[in-house]
Formats: sequence, structure tokens, C-alpha cells
Amino acid sequence: MFGNMGNMAGMMKKVQKLQADMAKLQEELKARTLEVSAGGGAVKVVITGEKQIKSLKIEPSAVDPEDVEMLEDLIAAAINEAVKKVDDMMAQEMGKLTGGLNLPPGMF
Repeated sequence: MFGNMGNMAGMMKKVQKLQADMAKLQEELKARTLEVSAGGGAVKVVITGEKQIKSLKIEPSAVDPEDVEMLEDLIAAAINEAVKKVDDMMAQEMGKLTGGLNLPPGMF
């Protein structure tokens, strides 16, 4: 009976360490930035791990008053790709930490 208690205590320590490591990693990832471009570099977005846009650069050649819709599409595509890359980065880094455990959404 006491052997099981020792196993539970050891498991709880591992879970607590994993939680602390995950919290630390999340803070580190928030500080990272990623750069994404669309339209062959016509629109560039720099985004943080917190999904905050740090900068948005638009090449002058992409600005066509006759085709504003295309520029809007390029901006939306760049931002959507940036958000996806942040999500992918977070999942990949957390996956390394958890050793491939299939944790439910919201667990990290």
C-alpha cells in the first residue's frame, strides 16, 4: 500500500515539474518573434508568440489604388499565416517538453 503512495508522490512531483517547465516555456515563447511574408514579400508581418503584430511592412509596388482588394487579401494572408506559425511553434515546443503526451487543448 505504501509503495503506491510513493509512486503517487513521485508522479505528483513530475507533474509539478512539468507544469513549471511549461509555464517557463510559454513565457519564453511569448518573447519570440516570427516574420512571415505574402505575395512574394510584398507584405511582411512580424508577430510575437503572444500573437501581437510588432510590424507590418508593405512594399510600395503592392499599393495599387485600382486594386485595393488585392492588398487587403495579401495583408490578411500574411497575418493568418503568422498566427498559424505561432500556433505551430507553440505546439512543436510544447510537444518537445511533454514528450508527445496527447494533452487535451488548454492543458498548455
